[in-house]
Amino acid sequence: MRVKVVSKRLVKPRTPTPQTLKTYHISFMDELNPTMNVVGIFYYHSPSAAAAANLEGLQQSLSDILPAFYPFAGRYMKQDRVVDCSDQGALLIEADVDHQMLETMKLDVVEELNDILPCEIGAADDETDPILLVQLNKFKCGGLAISVCISHRVVDACTLGTFVSAWTNAARGGNREEICPVFDGPAFFPGKNFPAPEFGTTRGRENGLYSIICKRFLFNKNTISGLKERVFKPTEQSCPPSRVGVVSGLIVKAIDRARAQVGPSTDLFVAQAVNIRERTVPPLSRHSCGNLVALAITELSAEETKRMGLEDYVRVLGSDARKAVRGCAGVISEEGHRGWIEASHEASEVSLREDVSVVWVTDWSKFGFYEADFGWGKPEWASVANVVVKNHVLLMDTKEGDGIEAWVQLEDTHMPYFEAQIRNFISA
Repeated sequence: MRVKVVSKRLVKPRTPTPQTLKTYHISFMDELNPTMNVVGIFYYHSPSAAAAANLEGLQQSLSDILPAFYPFAGRYMKQDRVVDCSDQGALLIEADVDHQMLETMKLDVVEELNDILPCEIGAADDETDPILLVQLNKFKCGGLAISVCISHRVVDACTLGTFVSAWTNAARGGNREEICPVFDGPAFFPGKNFPAPEFGTTRGRENGLYSIICKRFLFNKNTISGLKERVFKPTEQSCPPSRVGVVSGLIVKAIDRARAQVGPSTDLFVAQAVNIRERTVPPLSRHSCGNLVALAITELSAEETKRMGLEDYVRVLGSDARKAVRGCAGVISEEGHRGWIEASHEASEVSLREDVSVVWVTDWSKFGFYEADFGWGKPEWASVANVVVKNHVLLMDTKEGDGIEAWVQLEDTHMPYFEAQIRNFISA
């Protein structure tokens, strides 16, 4: 897939950032995230899309909302753990793609999607790196894809969803619900000068110590219904598991079984990301921006997992996730801070061990990416790209809203066994 950059420009906020907001101190939750960008790609192939999409219109609407998202036009100063919000600008790129968009949406080689990003996923945290980068990709068929990269130092997936919603509202114009972002994370979770943890990410696409493969797996409505019927026992449970719950259990079990086929059985450590917004006391706004995520930790011995069926994985992971949700109420307290930091450090340290199978699970299915209408209709597809993080599972919604698309990243030696496990579970 050949991508030719046509133009680059820096987009500054429509109004200057006030002097009182020039320095944005990040929170300790921001500090303890890997050096990388959070990415989203939105694909449109309606007949009017290419005609309606123009760089000037996107630039103007982006400029209009940047005053509210003022850190996004700044630069991160990693020595001081602050964003210099001096309106250096977000980078907006226009590119022509010598490829059919529908072919791109069906790519088996997920790594090729990185070609239509405005930067490498790991290119973040240097003083010259824009916090926000956007690329308007025009395919030769007339379709287009808007790809967004925002530094993980200041955002999580929920913040990406808030930003995209605000931008699409501004692009469409008219009287729409105003989205008011709030950058209050540092007030509740003040920075502690923690060094960024090591997750194996690099500035380029090299895999580091491992050869990581990223593949996506579609679980449609019927498949999920069948899995729920297999694991739900009305006499023992009050309600069936969610779409995310049953797919998470299946994938974690398959990863664990695949690992055992490649080498000796190991203990299992699963970290599920839990959005703390609207769950804290006092409640943080759903439009609070930053990294506002807790970890639901599940630890199982190799002996325990040998005896576990699919229903056991779903039950245990679901129970630990619900426990983490309940724990969000106290996370703003000093005790809550200590617990969050300990869990984060533990997860980071365990992730580097070879004698433990570590799985990261992130749910992006509730952030409204399929509502991203810039004025030429909702996206045909919303995707991520190849993040190159070992044993990482990212769950996204489907366009219909009743399925799950799972992006799974494993070592190349593990992926064939994982795929076989998934096929066997679904066909059983």
